Amino acid sequence: MTRKEFIKRLMYLSVAGAFPALYSWQVEPFWVEFVQKKLPVKNLPEELEGKKVMQISDLHVGNRFDWNFLIDSFQEAKKFKPEFVVYTGDFVNKGTAQELIDLKQVMEACVLGSYATFGILGNHDYGKNWNDHKCSDTVRQTLEDCGITVLRNEQKESRGLNFIGFEDLWSCNFHPSEVMADYDASKANIVLCHNPDACDLDIWNGYQGWILSGHTHGGQCRIPGVFTPVLPVKNKKYISGEIDLEDGRMLYINRAIGHSFQIRFMVRPEITVFTLTKT
Repeated sequence: MTRKEFIKRLMYLSVAGAFPALYSWQVEPFWVEFVQKKLPVKNLPEELEGKKVMQISDLHVGNRFDWNFLIDSFQEAKKFKPEFVVYTGDFVNKGTAQELIDLKQVMEACVLGSYATFGILGNHDYGKNWNDHKCSDTVRQTLEDCGITVLRNEQKESRGLNFIGFEDLWSCNFHPSEVMADYDASKANIVLCHNPDACDLDIWNGYQGWILSGHTHGGQCRIPGVFTPVLPVKNKKYISGEIDLEDGRMLYINRAIGHSFQIRFMVRPEITVFTLTKT
Protein backbone atom coordinates (compact mmCIF):
# COMPACT_ATOMS: atom_id res chain seq x y z
CA MET A 1 0.00 0.00 0.00
CA THR A 2 1.36 3.39 -0.97
CA ARG A 3 1.42 6.35 1.40
CA LYS A 4 -1.31 8.03 -0.68
CA GLU A 5 -3.56 4.96 -0.52
CA PHE A 6 -2.96 4.65 3.21
CA ILE A 7 -4.00 8.27 3.86
CA LYS A 8 -7.05 7.85 1.63
CA ARG A 9 -8.23 4.75 3.51
CA LEU A 10 -7.56 6.42 6.85
CA MET A 11 -9.75 9.34 5.80
CA TYR A 12 -12.55 6.98 4.80
CA LEU A 13 -12.34 5.22 8.17
CA SER A 14 -12.37 8.55 9.99
CA VAL A 15 -15.51 9.69 8.17
CA ALA A 16 -17.19 6.31 8.70
CA GLY A 17 -16.41 6.46 12.41
CA ALA A 18 -17.49 10.08 12.80
CA PHE A 19 -20.89 9.64 11.15
CA PRO A 20 -22.48 7.44 13.87
CA ALA A 21 -21.16 9.77 16.57
CA LEU A 22 -22.51 12.85 14.80
CA TYR A 23 -25.84 11.14 14.10
CA SER A 24 -26.32 10.02 17.72
CA TRP A 25 -25.45 13.50 19.00
CA GLN A 26 -27.06 15.91 16.54
CA VAL A 27 -29.73 13.97 14.65
CA GLU A 28 -31.52 11.25 16.59
CA PRO A 29 -31.95 13.17 19.90
CA PHE A 30 -34.14 15.66 18.00
CA TRP A 31 -35.91 13.22 15.66
CA VAL A 32 -39.19 12.68 17.49
CA GLU A 33 -41.30 9.68 16.62
CA PHE A 34 -45.05 9.94 17.10
CA VAL A 35 -45.91 6.35 17.95
CA GLN A 36 -49.57 5.56 17.26
CA LYS A 37 -51.18 2.59 19.00
CA LYS A 38 -54.58 1.30 20.03
CA LEU A 39 -55.37 1.28 23.74
CA PRO A 40 -58.13 -1.23 24.59
CA VAL A 41 -59.69 -0.29 27.93
CA LYS A 42 -62.22 -2.32 29.93
CA ASN A 43 -65.52 -0.59 30.68
CA LEU A 44 -64.73 2.24 28.28
CA PRO A 45 -67.79 4.45 27.71
CA GLU A 46 -69.05 4.13 24.15
CA GLU A 47 -68.64 7.86 23.54
CA LEU A 48 -64.88 7.59 24.15
CA GLU A 49 -64.36 4.97 21.44
CA GLY A 50 -61.84 6.38 18.97
CA LYS A 51 -60.76 9.29 21.19
CA LYS A 52 -57.05 9.93 21.69
CA VAL A 53 -54.82 9.76 24.77
CA MET A 54 -51.41 11.33 24.23
CA GLN A 55 -48.51 10.37 26.51
CA ILE A 56 -45.53 12.69 26.92
CA SER A 57 -42.77 11.68 29.30
CA ASP A 58 -39.39 12.70 30.70
CA LEU A 59 -38.85 16.24 29.42
CA HIS A 60 -35.68 16.70 31.50
CA VAL A 61 -35.60 20.46 31.08
CA GLY A 62 -32.04 21.47 31.93
CA ASN A 63 -28.76 22.50 30.32
CA ARG A 64 -27.82 19.20 28.67
CA PHE A 65 -29.72 19.88 25.43
CA ASP A 66 -31.56 22.77 23.82
CA TRP A 67 -35.01 22.55 25.39
CA ASN A 68 -36.51 24.73 22.63
CA PHE A 69 -36.73 21.39 20.86
CA LEU A 70 -39.44 20.44 23.38
CA ILE A 71 -41.51 23.50 22.47
CA ASP A 72 -41.20 22.67 18.76
CA SER A 73 -42.28 19.09 19.48
CA PHE A 74 -45.31 20.32 21.42
CA GLN A 75 -46.39 22.34 18.39
CA GLU A 76 -46.26 19.20 16.25
CA ALA A 77 -48.08 17.18 18.89
CA LYS A 78 -50.97 19.64 19.01
CA LYS A 79 -51.83 18.73 15.42
CA PHE A 80 -53.16 15.38 16.71
CA LYS A 81 -55.81 17.25 18.75
CA PRO A 82 -55.86 14.72 21.63
CA GLU A 83 -58.85 14.56 23.93
CA PHE A 84 -56.66 13.47 26.85
CA VAL A 85 -52.98 14.19 27.52
CA VAL A 86 -50.89 12.57 30.25
CA TYR A 87 -47.40 13.57 31.34
CA THR A 88 -45.57 10.76 33.13
CA GLY A 89 -42.85 12.53 35.10
CA ASP A 90 -39.31 13.95 35.09
CA PHE A 91 -40.09 17.47 33.95
CA VAL A 92 -36.70 18.81 35.07
CA ASN A 93 -33.24 17.26 35.17
CA LYS A 94 -31.62 18.38 38.43
CA GLY A 95 -34.24 20.73 39.83
CA THR A 96 -32.00 23.79 39.94
CA ALA A 97 -33.46 27.27 40.23
CA GLN A 98 -32.70 27.95 36.55
CA GLU A 99 -34.33 24.71 35.46
CA LEU A 100 -37.50 25.61 37.33
CA ILE A 101 -37.55 28.97 35.55
CA ASP A 102 -36.96 27.33 32.18
CA LEU A 103 -39.68 24.76 32.87
CA LYS A 104 -42.24 27.56 33.13
CA GLN A 105 -41.27 28.78 29.67
CA VAL A 106 -41.45 25.28 28.20
CA MET A 107 -44.79 24.45 29.79
CA GLU A 108 -46.38 27.66 28.55
CA ALA A 109 -46.40 25.86 25.19
CA CYS A 110 -47.50 22.48 26.57
CA VAL A 111 -50.01 20.19 24.90
CA LEU A 112 -53.38 20.08 26.67
CA GLY A 113 -56.20 17.63 26.08
CA SER A 114 -59.53 19.02 24.97
CA TYR A 115 -61.19 16.90 27.70
CA ALA A 116 -58.51 16.69 30.41
CA THR A 117 -54.79 16.74 31.08
CA PHE A 118 -53.09 14.85 33.90
CA GLY A 119 -49.53 14.53 35.13
CA ILE A 120 -47.43 12.71 37.70
CA LEU A 121 -43.99 13.48 39.09
CA GLY A 122 -40.80 11.53 38.47
CA ASN A 123 -37.69 11.09 40.59
CA HIS A 124 -35.89 14.04 38.96
CA ASP A 125 -38.74 16.32 39.96
CA TYR A 126 -37.58 15.79 43.54
CA GLY A 127 -34.21 17.42 42.89
CA LYS A 128 -31.04 16.37 44.67
CA ASN A 129 -31.17 12.84 46.10
CA TRP A 130 -34.83 12.70 45.02
CA ASN A 131 -35.73 14.38 48.32
CA ASP A 132 -36.23 18.09 47.62
CA HIS A 133 -39.86 18.76 48.49
CA LYS A 134 -39.59 22.43 47.58
CA CYS A 135 -38.52 21.42 44.09
CA SER A 136 -41.37 18.93 43.66
CA ASP A 137 -43.90 21.46 44.95
CA THR A 138 -42.62 24.08 42.51
CA VAL A 139 -42.84 21.64 39.60
CA ARG A 140 -46.38 20.72 40.63
CA GLN A 141 -47.43 24.35 40.89
CA THR A 142 -45.96 25.14 37.47
CA LEU A 143 -47.93 22.29 35.94
CA GLU A 144 -51.14 23.23 37.69
CA ASP A 145 -50.76 26.83 36.53
CA CYS A 146 -50.57 25.55 32.95
CA GLY A 147 -53.77 23.52 33.22
CA ILE A 148 -52.35 20.11 34.15
CA THR A 149 -53.95 18.22 37.02
CA VAL A 150 -51.15 16.56 39.00
CA LEU A 151 -52.06 13.24 40.60
CA ARG A 152 -50.07 12.44 43.73
CA ASN A 153 -51.29 9.01 44.86
CA GLU A 154 -54.71 10.13 43.63
CA GLN A 155 -57.31 9.35 41.01
CA LYS A 156 -59.45 11.61 38.89
CA GLU A 157 -62.23 10.78 36.46
CA SER A 158 -62.97 12.66 33.25
CA ARG A 159 -65.76 11.80 30.80
CA GLY A 160 -65.96 8.31 32.29
CA LEU A 161 -62.21 7.57 32.04
CA ASN A 162 -60.50 7.20 35.43
CA PHE A 163 -56.82 8.12 35.74
CA ILE A 164 -54.89 6.77 38.74
CA GLY A 165 -51.61 8.54 39.38
CA PHE A 166 -48.77 7.25 41.57
CA GLU A 167 -46.04 9.34 43.14
CA ASP A 168 -42.55 8.29 42.08
CA LEU A 169 -41.16 4.98 43.33
CA TRP A 170 -37.85 6.56 44.43
CA SER A 171 -39.45 9.48 46.24
CA CYS A 172 -40.43 9.54 49.89
CA ASN A 173 -44.03 10.15 48.81
CA PHE A 174 -44.55 6.80 47.09
CA HIS A 175 -47.74 5.56 48.79
CA PRO A 176 -49.78 3.83 46.08
CA SER A 177 -51.90 1.96 48.64
CA GLU A 178 -53.56 5.29 49.42
CA VAL A 179 -55.20 5.27 46.02
CA MET A 180 -55.28 1.55 45.16
CA ALA A 181 -57.30 0.81 48.29
CA ASP A 182 -60.15 2.56 46.48
CA TYR A 183 -59.53 0.88 43.13
CA ASP A 184 -62.87 0.25 41.42
CA ALA A 185 -62.65 -2.49 38.79
CA SER A 186 -66.00 -1.46 37.32
CA LYS A 187 -64.52 1.80 36.01
CA ALA A 188 -62.49 2.41 32.88
CA ASN A 189 -59.07 2.79 34.53
CA ILE A 190 -55.60 3.82 33.40
CA VAL A 191 -52.65 3.98 35.82
CA LEU A 192 -49.86 6.53 35.45
CA CYS A 193 -46.65 5.32 37.10
CA HIS A 194 -43.28 6.88 36.27
CA ASN A 195 -40.97 4.00 37.19
CA PRO A 196 -42.02 0.61 35.74
CA ASP A 197 -40.23 -1.27 38.55
CA ALA A 198 -43.34 -0.51 40.63
CA CYS A 199 -45.11 -3.14 38.52
CA ASP A 200 -43.25 -5.86 40.44
CA LEU A 201 -44.39 -4.69 43.88
CA ASP A 202 -47.36 -6.03 45.83
CA ILE A 203 -49.37 -2.82 45.60
CA TRP A 204 -51.92 -3.40 42.87
CA ASN A 205 -54.99 -4.71 44.72
CA GLY A 206 -56.05 -6.90 41.80
CA TYR A 207 -55.76 -4.13 39.22
CA GLN A 208 -56.21 -5.18 35.62
CA GLY A 209 -55.62 -2.71 32.84
CA TRP A 210 -53.01 -0.39 31.38
CA ILE A 211 -50.05 1.16 33.17
CA LEU A 212 -48.32 4.04 31.37
CA SER A 213 -44.71 4.60 32.43
CA GLY A 214 -41.53 6.38 31.39
CA HIS A 215 -38.22 6.66 33.28
CA THR A 216 -36.06 4.33 31.17
CA HIS A 217 -35.74 6.53 28.04
CA GLY A 218 -35.56 3.17 26.28
CA GLY A 219 -31.92 3.15 27.34
CA GLN A 220 -31.22 6.05 24.92
CA CYS A 221 -28.61 3.93 23.17
CA ARG A 222 -29.14 0.28 22.32
CA ILE A 223 -28.88 -2.40 19.72
CA PRO A 224 -32.30 -4.12 19.85
CA GLY A 225 -32.00 -7.80 20.61
CA VAL A 226 -28.33 -7.44 21.50
CA PHE A 227 -27.79 -5.09 24.44
CA THR A 228 -28.94 -1.94 26.23
CA PRO A 229 -25.95 -0.75 28.28
CA VAL A 230 -27.70 1.80 30.54
CA LEU A 231 -31.10 1.01 32.01
CA PRO A 232 -32.15 2.59 35.36
CA VAL A 233 -34.46 -0.23 36.49
CA LYS A 234 -34.03 -3.43 38.46
CA ASN A 235 -36.13 -5.44 36.04
CA LYS A 236 -34.10 -5.32 32.83
CA LYS A 237 -37.11 -6.48 30.80
CA TYR A 238 -38.54 -3.01 31.27
CA ILE A 239 -36.93 -1.23 28.34
CA SER A 240 -39.62 0.38 26.20
CA GLY A 241 -42.89 -0.24 24.41
CA GLU A 242 -45.72 -2.61 25.20
CA ILE A 243 -45.18 -5.40 27.74
CA ASP A 244 -47.79 -7.98 28.75
CA LEU A 245 -47.39 -8.60 32.49
CA GLU A 246 -49.49 -11.76 32.07
CA ASP A 247 -51.83 -11.09 34.97
CA GLY A 248 -54.37 -8.82 33.32
CA ARG A 249 -52.05 -5.80 33.42
CA MET A 250 -50.48 -4.28 30.33
CA LEU A 251 -47.47 -1.96 30.63
CA TYR A 252 -46.42 0.69 28.15
CA ILE A 253 -43.02 2.36 28.61
CA ASN A 254 -42.58 5.61 26.70
CA ARG A 255 -39.03 6.21 25.38
CA ALA A 256 -39.11 9.86 26.58
CA ILE A 257 -38.99 13.08 24.62
CA GLY A 258 -36.08 14.58 26.58
CA HIS A 259 -32.68 13.18 27.47
CA SER A 260 -30.43 12.90 30.50
CA PHE A 261 -27.58 13.43 28.02
CA GLN A 262 -27.81 14.54 24.40
CA ILE A 263 -27.12 11.20 22.84
CA ARG A 264 -29.42 8.59 21.33
CA PHE A 265 -28.76 5.65 19.07
CA MET A 266 -31.60 3.48 17.72
CA VAL A 267 -33.87 4.89 20.45
CA ARG A 268 -35.64 7.91 18.99
CA PRO A 269 -37.44 10.27 21.39
CA GLU A 270 -41.14 9.47 21.52
CA ILE A 271 -44.56 10.97 21.95
CA THR A 272 -47.22 8.27 22.08
CA VAL A 273 -50.68 8.76 20.60
CA PHE A 274 -53.11 6.10 21.81
CA THR A 275 -56.54 5.56 20.28
CA LEU A 276 -59.06 4.35 22.85
CA THR A 277 -60.99 1.18 22.00
CA LYS A 278 -63.35 -1.05 23.95
CA THR A 279 -62.16 -4.53 24.89
